[in-house]
Amino acid sequence: MAQAAPAQKPATYDRSSVEAVVQLYFDGLYEGDADKIGAAFDVSADLRWVENGKLEILPVPQWLERVRTRPSAKSQNQPRADFIVTIDKSDDNNAFVKVRCQLPPRYFTDYLSVMKLADGWTIVSKSYRYETR
Repeated sequence: MAQAAPAQKPATYDRSSVEAVVQLYFDGLYEGDADKIGAAFDVSADLRWVENGKLEILPVPQWLERVRTRPSAKSQNQPRADFIVTIDKSDDNNAFVKVRCQLPPRYFTDYLSVMKLADGWTIVSKSYRYETR
């Protein structure tokens, strides 16, 4: 007779710490502050998206250089709307966060892989899509 799998202990984590790293990302994105964005991401992280049916990958350091050279949404008085849709955690050290944000005329859905490393929670990967309105 097969034995039932042992009951898993519910994962516990500090949700507010996950939310804080995402908020740092939101603030940096809206303000065009590459240092804030960089503080939210692990240095080895990358961005991934599909363009013309092809996977595109951009390392975060290269993305931050782009952020530094473009006008911010804040400086252009663009409306701000960014929020967490869901946080799905698998254990005390891993969470998958779906967010929505905008840099008009682009409206993004981001999927952030967030991990708790020795120095705290950090975004280790971002996959996204956007639409232009």
